[in-house]
Amino acid sequence: MPATSTDGPDARLRRARTAVGACFFVNAVLYANLVPRLPELKAELGLSNTALGTALAAQPLGALLAGLTVAPLISRLGSARVAGVGLPVLAAAIWTAAAAPQWGVLAGALLVAGAVDAAVDVAQNAQGLRVQRRYGRSIINAFHGTWSVGSLAGGLVGAAAAGLGVPLSLHLGVVAVLFGAPALLGARLLLPGSDDGPGATPSPGATRRPRARARAGVGLAALGALAACAVVVEDAGSSWSALYLRVELDAAPAVAGLGFVALSLAMTLGRFTGDRAVDRFGRRRVVQAGGLLSAVGLGAALALPSVPATLAGFALAGLGVATLVPAAYSAADELPGLRPGLGLALVNVLLRIGSLVVPPLIGVVADATSLRVALLAVVVAGLGTALLARSLPRPAVDAPRRHATGPG
Repeated sequence: MPATSTDGPDARLRRARTAVGACFFVNAVLYANLVPRLPELKAELGLSNTALGTALAAQPLGALLAGLTVAPLISRLGSARVAGVGLPVLAAAIWTAAAAPQWGVLAGALLVAGAVDAAVDVAQNAQGLRVQRRYGRSIINAFHGTWSVGSLAGGLVGAAAAGLGVPLSLHLGVVAVLFGAPALLGARLLLPGSDDGPGATPSPGATRRPRARARAGVGLAALGALAACAVVVEDAGSSWSALYLRVELDAAPAVAGLGFVALSLAMTLGRFTGDRAVDRFGRRRVVQAGGLLSAVGLGAALALPSVPATLAGFALAGLGVATLVPAAYSAADELPGLRPGLGLALVNVLLRIGSLVVPPLIGVVADATSLRVALLAVVVAGLGTALLARSLPRPAVDAPRRHATGPG
């Protein structure tokens, strides 16, 4: 039995936790700075809506192309190196996109950015889960909450730079230097060495056994479905909430944008409080309750359409889905019979496929019926989450503990 200690985590582990949080923040803040300035980039390059949309699609395409190479890369180099080197490269790719002289350079830079972002995403989650295991309690949700804060901060900085008329390439160049260089240096604080987790060290021949492969496949399919449910809820807030409030409920333009704000703020709050809930009630119960909260919240808003009810519904949906993606990553990292990083990488790929497929599907349903009917997908996703939560494996960190395992 491993020794336990009442002492808190040592200084080395606390520094690693801070460094992982910084990785999540930087990863979010880089691209978020570009988003508010995309209209300027479109105008500078003289792009049509189709050309800009095609260039933006290169980012998820790059992530999917790189997805299955991430696990071998992390297994060979370690998540600390991948995250530490990847973030400056991501910063440089986004700056290249901002300074692109033509469509081809823009699309190519976003393709690279998507590929590197996929690697960094898996690496920072692998690091976060390593730190979590050594803490002996759930902390992964707070890392994702830090990502949400970084996304909000980057969007605000980008909007401010646009309002002040700061040249696009100068703005993103400064951002790349301010965040990329410290990320490279801060990687030294991450945990070095192997990223083997509790389920990531298969015995010889384990991955070749039909039953082991089948169990891992079923587990990954369930986690991919959970990730898709998260995509449905998040896309409803980011892509469709403003349109629904403006067109279906005749809200003022300023009010229409508050649907996304309500969902994002509630999700951030849920992530910063989610770890305590997981430690107290367990991961399965928290995910189940969150799915039901999303379904009931937005379901009631759609049944009784009004602006206040809809804003409250999106807030409840964001709060309910807050711990879903961290739970899927945690569970993927603990699946038996998989090599280090493989479960994380595969769930990451499934999540990004969902990001490509879900928005047009909701659009098709909205065109065929109405946006109000299409948003029932959130209710379905919430109920699906509550059912699929039963398939989550029992995690290494899932119950309240009075004594944390020593950092070793």
